[in-house]
Amino acid sequence: MTLSEPAAPKPPAAPETPRHATPAPATPPTPPWHSLPADAALERLGVDGGTGLTAAEAAARRRAHGANQITQRGTKHPLRIVWEQLTGTLVLILVAAAGVSAAIGDAKDAVAILAIVVLNAVLGFVQEHRAERAMAALKQLAAPMVRVRRDGEIATVAAVDVVPGDLVVLDAGSAVPADGRLVVAANLRVQEAILTGESEPVQKQTTALGAPDLPLGDRLNMAFMGTVISHGRGEMVVTATGMHTELGRVADLLQAVGELATPLQRRLAALGRWLAAVALALVVLVFGAGVAVGEDAGLMLMTAISMAVAVVPEGLPAVVTITLALGAQRMLRRRALIRTLPAVETLGSVTVICSDKTGTLTENRMTVTVLDLADQRLDVTEAFKHGEPVFLPGAASAAPLDDRPDLVLLLAGGALCNDAALRPSGTVDGTYHAVGDPTEGALAVAAARFGVWKPDLDRRLPRVAEAPFDSERKRMTTVHAVSGSAGDVGDSRTDTAGMVARLPREAPYMAFTKGAVDGLLDVARHVWTQGHRSPLDAAWRARILAANADLAAKGMRVLGVAFRPLDAPPATSDPDAVEADLTFVGLVGMIDPPRPEVKDAIATCTAAGIRTVMITGDHPLTAREIARSLGIGGDRVVTGSELAAMSAADLEAVADTASVFARVSPEHKLDIVAALQRRGHVVAMTGDGVNDAPALKRADIGVAMGITGTDVAKEASEMVLLDDNFTTIVAAVEEGRAIYDNVRKFIQYSLAGNLGKILVVVLGPLAGLPLPFTPFQILWMNLVTDGVLGLGMSVEPAEAGAMRRPPHRPDESVFARGLAVNIGWVGALIGALGLGVMLAAWRAEMPEWQTMGLTTVIFAQAFQALAFRSASEPLWRIGLRSNPALLAAVLVIVVLQMAVVYAPFLHGWFGTRPLSPGQLVATLAVGSVVLWAAEIHKAWRHGRA
Repeated sequence: MTLSEPAAPKPPAAPETPRHATPAPATPPTPPWHSLPADAALERLGVDGGTGLTAAEAAARRRAHGANQITQRGTKHPLRIVWEQLTGTLVLILVAAAGVSAAIGDAKDAVAILAIVVLNAVLGFVQEHRAERAMAALKQLAAPMVRVRRDGEIATVAAVDVVPGDLVVLDAGSAVPADGRLVVAANLRVQEAILTGESEPVQKQTTALGAPDLPLGDRLNMAFMGTVISHGRGEMVVTATGMHTELGRVADLLQAVGELATPLQRRLAALGRWLAAVALALVVLVFGAGVAVGEDAGLMLMTAISMAVAVVPEGLPAVVTITLALGAQRMLRRRALIRTLPAVETLGSVTVICSDKTGTLTENRMTVTVLDLADQRLDVTEAFKHGEPVFLPGAASAAPLDDRPDLVLLLAGGALCNDAALRPSGTVDGTYHAVGDPTEGALAVAAARFGVWKPDLDRRLPRVAEAPFDSERKRMTTVHAVSGSAGDVGDSRTDTAGMVARLPREAPYMAFTKGAVDGLLDVARHVWTQGHRSPLDAAWRARILAANADLAAKGMRVLGVAFRPLDAPPATSDPDAVEADLTFVGLVGMIDPPRPEVKDAIATCTAAGIRTVMITGDHPLTAREIARSLGIGGDRVVTGSELAAMSAADLEAVADTASVFARVSPEHKLDIVAALQRRGHVVAMTGDGVNDAPALKRADIGVAMGITGTDVAKEASEMVLLDDNFTTIVAAVEEGRAIYDNVRKFIQYSLAGNLGKILVVVLGPLAGLPLPFTPFQILWMNLVTDGVLGLGMSVEPAEAGAMRRPPHRPDESVFARGLAVNIGWVGALIGALGLGVMLAAWRAEMPEWQTMGLTTVIFAQAFQALAFRSASEPLWRIGLRSNPALLAAVLVIVVLQMAVVYAPFLHGWFGTRPLSPGQLVATLAVGSVVLWAAEIHKAWRHGRA
């Protein structure tokens, strides 16, 4: 026979109401819905619990409340997005540069610059549409059709037509179509992870809850739109629809969050404004100086405009885009998918990582870590840390059980009183995983790793009756036939056969019960110790309760296991007939354990000046224990209810110091991120659920989970972790720092070279030279140095100390930390070298004086690119072969310049003359001075440090 669960109560009836009563409000009443008894909620909503709404009343409420759907606010017109992308300062300067190039006949350069402008505009346009895609994904969570009770009958209606007061029928596998107060809950469990972050299905109830300000995860008598029924059945009265639901509030938050410019975008915008001012001043200076010494006004105007264009590193947008794209490719190889290119660099600026707990910091798999027998506690963390039972040929179980029949009894009881199953993983022979409720799966895995194999147990001790778990009893009982169980049964494991032989054989049947420890002790009379029963006296009870409290304080989920011999299967469906006179065996403590690699990753973050903050919807005790084991923060855990009572100033102070937040709502996550940003932090936020989407979008970089993440979370994020692993974020941060370093190196390289060219052009006429460079030569130098060498610099690997220094400040100028000084002295040196060679050759009456100066400047910039691959490490330590792309770029420049110098058909275009071997060696030697000067400068700085 089967012990059936208690019959589900009929929905309580509300007092008779008029058929066309005024539609009930969808906003929460005072007290809130979860604080009201079920009949009071029905009365407040004006609905009969037995018959539901009438069709006429439902239609009236549909007109009053509108459709039950997530709505989207007005979005920015695509043409406006394009206009904004094309009117930035740096973009306008590049368009002007393309115009000058076209005017002097360099159509290829003009086309290349315009292509860069278009590419950046497309990237920006794509990024602007993140919010729209996130909203589209959010809408997909709504259930298409639902069953409701109307006019006393069960009817199937479109979910958009559900109204407040509707009685919705809920079954396993169905999505909840709106928010509602449960009036029937028969062993009902709901998966609410997308809203609360709680990884386990939540056991629901119908009784009222006293506290008015409970977090969503603790509102056990409510069901929320977008969540899924994982077990059992129930019925709820709809309290809110559409944008008034908790899911609607998330949608509202998601649409209210504005886009933030990345640190790199802000810095490049500032650089563009600065360069525009310098370019304008340069036009006036060069034109005036040339005319003052008698040069042709038209030629000087073209030269002045060419120099203004030369100030702008035309290659910068291309180098930035290619650097980010290559960085995104490298991150993909490290299991991080970049959805928006600017996010690649933003990672390098991160000062705080706000991480969800479940699945990111932990394994997202309940695992037994403690077996507490009546007289002894066993810490089995090491035995179970891999989480799955593995039975390869010759493999032994986790520990010998020959002399521990009490431990066999505890493990067998947990595995038999259990609806989970072990299934082959399908990837590695002999490897299995649990299917079913995560808690029950952990019990089956624990038993299997000790050689107590559940499939064998189920065959040797077949289940003949059961009393399923319910929220009132808080326990589950199964009855098994024991007679003949020691014999072989089909395809069995010899380990299990031996274990079964060690079970107590006092009667032909045995009942196993598992559940909440305090409830088990209420129906137990004995305790099993040293292979026999002892009376469950006050001392034993105190010891067991203390063990339970100790494990719970460590954040574990604790279950007790008990048994009772039976002479015959129960003759009644009442669970109380079996759940009496039990013998308590022990406790099982389990937890979703931290990922083993995360602790080192967090230590790396700390060394890199990055604070890790845990934000979870889980219980504070669990959050504290996981945080402690990972080395996150102190002992303080701030709860959502505490956050709700704080002022904005107090919230900022707490966000800047506390590192663990528990039982938080979507608004709390958003508030924490915003408070950290107001304190000047660059925030990375991880998440996987719908509840995380607003905070993911608000964060400087949102990081969604690729395996467990919802589509809503992924669309609201800039990066997706394909392996859901926190260490991938740390690897991405290192990549981001390398990318920002490379962008800074290119800016230093480009602006220093441009400064050198400007000095030659401005000071040359004042020193008695004719116009040093023609407009075409100026653009040629920009092309080969900024373009070709810039691409080689974009793939420079990260420096060795990238993760041993603090992140750069969000408000830091691109010229900070010595960059401006380096630009100044290197630019002055390049200008002096080029001008010196020109003056010496001019005074020696060499007709090649201009070609020598041009070649010297190009060689000097090639040596500069090699010298400043690192701001601190000497080139001999880095090695030339560690960046083959840059070495190839240097060789390409040399070949191209040699063609310009020695190819007769190019002389007319570039105004060059062939150099003698001595002249060529001289330009090479003078250009190399930049390399030696840079190495001496690095050694001097190292000596001062």
